[in-house]
Amino acid sequence: MREVTVELGERSYPIYIGEGLIEEAGTYFTKHEISKKSPLLIVTDENVAKRHLAKLESALTTAGFQVHSAVVPPGEKSKSLSVFEDLVTKGLECGLDRKSAIVALGGGVVGDLAGYVAAAYMRGIKFIQIPTTILAHDSSVGGKVAVNHPLAKNIIGAFHQPELVLYDLATLQTLPQRDVKAGLSEVIKHGLIWDAAFTAWVDDNAERLLALDPEALGYALSIGCGIKAQVVSKDERENDLRMILNLGHTIGHALEAVAGYNELLHGEAISIGMVGSARLGVKLGAPQEVYDVTKRVLSRLGLPVQLPQHLDTDAIMEAMLHDKKFSEGTMVFVVPTAIGQVEINKSVSTELVREIVEQLKQEAV
Repeated sequence: MREVTVELGERSYPIYIGEGLIEEAGTYFTKHEISKKSPLLIVTDENVAKRHLAKLESALTTAGFQVHSAVVPPGEKSKSLSVFEDLVTKGLECGLDRKSAIVALGGGVVGDLAGYVAAAYMRGIKFIQIPTTILAHDSSVGGKVAVNHPLAKNIIGAFHQPELVLYDLATLQTLPQRDVKAGLSEVIKHGLIWDAAFTAWVDDNAERLLALDPEALGYALSIGCGIKAQVVSKDERENDLRMILNLGHTIGHALEAVAGYNELLHGEAISIGMVGSARLGVKLGAPQEVYDVTKRVLSRLGLPVQLPQHLDTDAIMEAMLHDKKFSEGTMVFVVPTAIGQVEINKSVSTELVREIVEQLKQEAV
């Protein structure tokens, strides 16, 4: 088992990465002083519930916890105010109190949704992340929790750090191949923003990662979580440095919104966004290698690099104007300057972004 710590003073917490951790959840919850006198609420989705919910319920009940569960539909559309309200109602019905905890069992959607419920319920109760996707190695760390608005992704949210992250690699073996690829987009993102050597390693080990080789996957996820932990430890509330974690997200979030949160998976949209950011970086003076390597690695991981041509450019631009990273009339972009290095550019013109979006529609696959 690997362990990574997010250093936040008294609110520091561990990320445990290994196989079979769900069966040991009761031991970890007890170690981190999760109350056995107050009820717990597990939030999961229909797909994850079929595979892992009974196992987690059994582990926690056997350890003496009072366990309740809520199952939501899978997919980004569950990150809504209506589902949020349903979960608050469920919490009240189950008798959750200030000493209770909400447990997110699932991917990024479940983690964001359950985390926001925990942040808002009684003005904040404890929260545990048990990610079951590769993509969630990113979203489960750092305490950014939210639901969507039809006009903008993650626009309604909070910062609410978990007590611990329990990352059972065994759950990844049941993922559909498309979800595996989408998750790996956030893995390579961490290399592109922070670690050129790790980027090269992913490039060389793409086949092993796609095959879910346990050793390769464990290594990659521990490095990715470690990079995010370093960034969050230095800038918890995204005042400056943490913004680098948004590489590819300005375009990517707009694509998700315009596509109705159902055509593109999050990781697929971010992949296209990272190609756009690489193109932007080269236009602003970065070496051609930035674009070439970014596109090559994403392609090796089986990810899309071309923007679907039927998505309307005007609608994409409009969605970006609603993004949290739009400020004072200009767009804020994370722009690569070299492999493993980025800068935050707060003065990117809308005209240049429109040009990038049009070029992404013509991107050679």
